[in-house]
Amino acid sequence: MPELERLGHEAIAPDLPCDNPGAGYDEYVAAVLDAMDEAGAGSDVVAVGHSLGGFTIPLVAQRRPLRRLVFLCTAPVIGGPRADELRARMVTPRFGAMVRFRDEHGRAVMSAADAWDGFYGDCDDATAAWSIARLRPQGARPMLDPWPITSWPDAARSVILTRDDGAVSLDAARQAGRLILDGAEPILMDGSHSPFLSRPAELARLLHNTNV
Repeated sequence: MPELERLGHEAIAPDLPCDNPGAGYDEYVAAVLDAMDEAGAGSDVVAVGHSLGGFTIPLVAQRRPLRRLVFLCTAPVIGGPRADELRARMVTPRFGAMVRFRDEHGRAVMSAADAWDGFYGDCDDATAAWSIARLRPQGARPMLDPWPITSWPDAARSVILTRDDGAVSLDAARQAGRLILDGAEPILMDGSHSPFLSRPAELARLLHNTNV
């Protein structure tokens, strides 16, 4: 956020209600809209959806005009057999093997060591530890409920992927990204699953230069 602000943008970072076991897409969208309202955001807004957040931002754009959707370290594809096949290959073996614990509410809690390896591989130790201390349990509903979108909303789209993402398969995400972008290539940058922490200035410049 500070790097975007240095480039003249206003930035907000709403927390999605991932630790609410009953929260689904409606509650995720409501959290974003509430944050936009609190910040006084108008229609000249770029929504950046990171990882699972990429499934929320198109739903926000169905409720409120947005200028652009940016899918960061994610490439959600709309319905059909091709989408199902790509989603099945979207996560890396490293992510699939991560140790997860389930609490009494069925929420997933990632082990610190695996989160470090899968999400923060190119972060310095202090940054990775800072972020791991702030991880919250993840409720299952967004992974179980059908994604309620059948066509892209009226907003420009960009896809930014990282070359050494420990959670998202670059090959599958690039293929999915071409579908999202009607055949255009996704933007690639160095880094792992959390470039906003490990390469904030580089990511901010990419966002700034991608007509956002």
